[in-house]
Amino acid sequence: MDAVRPVFYVSDGTGITAETIGHSLLTQFGGCRFRTDRLPFVDTPERAREAATRIRAAGEAAGTRPIVVSSCVDGALTALVAESGALMLDVFAPFIEPLERELGEARQQRVGQAHGIVDFDSYHRRINAMNYALTHDDGISMSYDEADLILVGVSRAGKTPTCVYLALHHGIRAANYPLTPDDLEEERLPAKLRQHRSKLFGLTIDPIRLHQIRQERRANSRYAQLDTCKREVAQAEAMLRREGIEMLSTTNASIEEISSRVLEYLGINREMY
Repeated sequence: MDAVRPVFYVSDGTGITAETIGHSLLTQFGGCRFRTDRLPFVDTPERAREAATRIRAAGEAAGTRPIVVSSCVDGALTALVAESGALMLDVFAPFIEPLERELGEARQQRVGQAHGIVDFDSYHRRINAMNYALTHDDGISMSYDEADLILVGVSRAGKTPTCVYLALHHGIRAANYPLTPDDLEEERLPAKLRQHRSKLFGLTIDPIRLHQIRQERRANSRYAQLDTCKREVAQAEAMLRREGIEMLSTTNASIEEISSRVLEYLGINREMY
């Protein structure tokens, strides 16, 4: 069996950019095994040397060459990390020189640009959106006038994590409404949602997967029974189809994919933070 390859996401900031890009790259190599680690705030020569020592040791322990995915801006720090002997992948290098030529301007070599608070308006928009998502979760508050969108579906279909993701990464005021058994018996949209029809998007899920999720939350309850899950999903899907509400199955979709599809369908265009 091939050795597990150590991979380090190294950054002079949070490391989120390096990890996001690195993860996308590694998923292209399904036949390999990786052990990943993030090394954020490598922003001094001392920390760069410490990182190099740690990376070198991991490679020796694994008996294979480590991989470093780096978003460090300072070339001197990158050079120190490279003394580890790892394969160095700079996430910015392929793009900086062409952009500098095209724009006629050298890049600003400031640390933590991608995820620092460089735009306070955007930052506060995200914080306010997060507060909105939390106060409008699972029908806690049903005042939807300020909502950018409202996710509708049965309980545990993935509405809450999607709303939180939309708030945190896009500054979207996302509310969610859980369709209760009483709502489903009515066979039409709850009155409180009808006036906001243009903001609605439905999430559904495979009943077996829903059963598994509910079992983890309330094991062996009527709420978690497979028959209950099958009935609620069927009723919810039938309601959304009758009402002409677009819906998406979350069964095999990531939060990122769900969020992108929701925004695309509703025509909401927001920068990702």
